[in-house]
Amino acid sequence: MSVSAWRARGLALIAGAAVAGCGGDDDVVSRRGGLCGMPSLAGSVLPAVSSPVDGCGIEAPVRVEAVGGVALSPSAVLDCSAAEALATWVKTGLKPAVGRRGGGVSSIRVAADYACRTRNSRAGAKISEHGRGRAIDISALLLKDGTRIDVEQGWGERRDGALLRRLHGAACGPFGTVLGPDSDVYHRDHFHFDSASYSMGSYCR
Repeated sequence: MSVSAWRARGLALIAGAAVAGCGGDDDVVSRRGGLCGMPSLAGSVLPAVSSPVDGCGIEAPVRVEAVGGVALSPSAVLDCSAAEALATWVKTGLKPAVGRRGGGVSSIRVAADYACRTRNSRAGAKISEHGRGRAIDISALLLKDGTRIDVEQGWGERRDGALLRRLHGAACGPFGTVLGPDSDVYHRDHFHFDSASYSMGSYCR
């Protein structure tokens, strides 16, 4: 099942969840850079996201549109812990790994950001870090020459697979949880990065 299908299923499982403050018309501050105190983060500050579902919502959300000049497509609604981790990964992991290939990285394809749903959209499961604005799912990268590197298609290929594994490993540390195609069937077509904190360090699979 695709990421979009899992996401739709999860939203259906928590029917009635109301999210306030996620529309573009509700942006209270628009900036070219400097979200969460980081110059590399461009986007806008949003009003608090609320939900009647216990465990969902974001007290201080931001809409991230670009990180270090790399666009997010579409933009992502996150809390600052996830946004800051993403900025670190782009700077120390993504850009060095891609280097000059294809002219460099142009954009990141975002498969999921804030969504009030359970983990892996399973009935009865705990609320996902997506429901707290602490997670982002990435399904592909677009290079400046138009080359697209898909997580699902590229993972098993020699060149793209080596790059994607390097990117997956580089996320361990900036993010608390890092999941990819080898973790389980739910993540076969994307990376899941979240800023959850664990006493034993990052959980990466």
